[in-house]
Amino acid sequence: MRIILRILYESFDQAFHQLRSNKLRSFLSLLGITIGIFCIIAVMSAVDSLEDNIKGSFEQLGNDVIYISKLPWAEDSRESYWKYFQRPVPSFEDYEAIKTRVKTAGEVSLLVRIGGRTIKYRSNNVEGAFVMAVTFEYADIFNLKLSQGRFYSPFEYEHGSDRVILGASIAEELFGALDPIGKDVKLMGKSLQVIGVIEKSGKSIVNPLDHDEAILLSYTLAKKMSDVRMRNNPWGTQLNIKADERSDVSDLKDEVTGVLRAHHRLKPRESDDFSINEISVITQLLDKVFGVLNIAGWLIGVFAILVGMFSVANIMFVSVKERTNIIGIKKALGAKRLFIRLEFLIESVVLCILGGLFGLLIVFLLMKILTQVMDFELFLSVQNIVIGLTLSIIIGVLAGLIPANQASKLDPVEAMRK
Repeated sequence: MRIILRILYESFDQAFHQLRSNKLRSFLSLLGITIGIFCIIAVMSAVDSLEDNIKGSFEQLGNDVIYISKLPWAEDSRESYWKYFQRPVPSFEDYEAIKTRVKTAGEVSLLVRIGGRTIKYRSNNVEGAFVMAVTFEYADIFNLKLSQGRFYSPFEYEHGSDRVILGASIAEELFGALDPIGKDVKLMGKSLQVIGVIEKSGKSIVNPLDHDEAILLSYTLAKKMSDVRMRNNPWGTQLNIKADERSDVSDLKDEVTGVLRAHHRLKPRESDDFSINEISVITQLLDKVFGVLNIAGWLIGVFAILVGMFSVANIMFVSVKERTNIIGIKKALGAKRLFIRLEFLIESVVLCILGGLFGLLIVFLLMKILTQVMDFELFLSVQNIVIGLTLSIIIGVLAGLIPANQASKLDPVEAMRK
């Protein structure tokens, strides 16, 4: 055990001696390892951060919710555009049929995207505010939170009262520091009273539930103000159905399919005239995209690592040549081949670990800087640190293998003469 510890100590000492005595050569040799580890870990960290952010945003939609619309999410709709174009828009009657007949459904909501409109308060106005008509259950399905005011009461919803709920950005632009609750705004030629403001969305690259620029109308009010049944709605109409706590999503899909086919009076051989979509479709697509990005990072980094590996191998060959007589003396005193080999292998691994640590340090600092600049959290995970160090060790072993073998095979008599 003492011998092994001594070999480890001498190997570390020799590695740092090489760095100190040949600073420029060591720097240039380790630069390849540093750049290679940086490229791979930087891309992996960026991809992990993006994946965590985007998937977290989509998970807000719920894994227990299905979405009924004209278009499927899982295939390229351009190839069958005409077929999908001919489909009926999900209707209020579909919504009622599912509510009354689907036993596995916990909550059902109809969402009609009306599109960009101008909203006014006195002399202030916001153009392009995105108007959405929703049924009463929308807030419960997506756990919609309000920073001020309240959601529609059952009475207001049933009677289509002139009430409106604003996104955080819309309220801020219209009212500034004023309290918007109870104020009257003008939308689509109608005066509406503000009863609530939706909580501001968190920092996210993609947020399917970002209501900051949105205006929520009750469906019963919206149908008085706009054509909510328009067949060719460019923004889309969809049904949102949340599974009952005791039911599985697959059972919900089967029951909804049966109810809608019966409601649409489709014959057994006719195809569905609606699409049932799930968030898992999007997350699977994201997995493929992020997988490709990770591969790209590896390809970029591998070339830099190969250059660095050959550079470290070159240092080790030079080190063997410079220490030939010392190796000869050690062998003459009884040092075994294994110990000589281990000495140079450990030295090579130490050099590569140092290069890898520098690469990881640069990644860490870059993540911190970009997080501050972009206002979006980028992080270096423990898993990626372990991957970086493991790669460094593997590179060190590969780079030092041949020089270490060469050193272990030296003839002690010939070596001491040099």
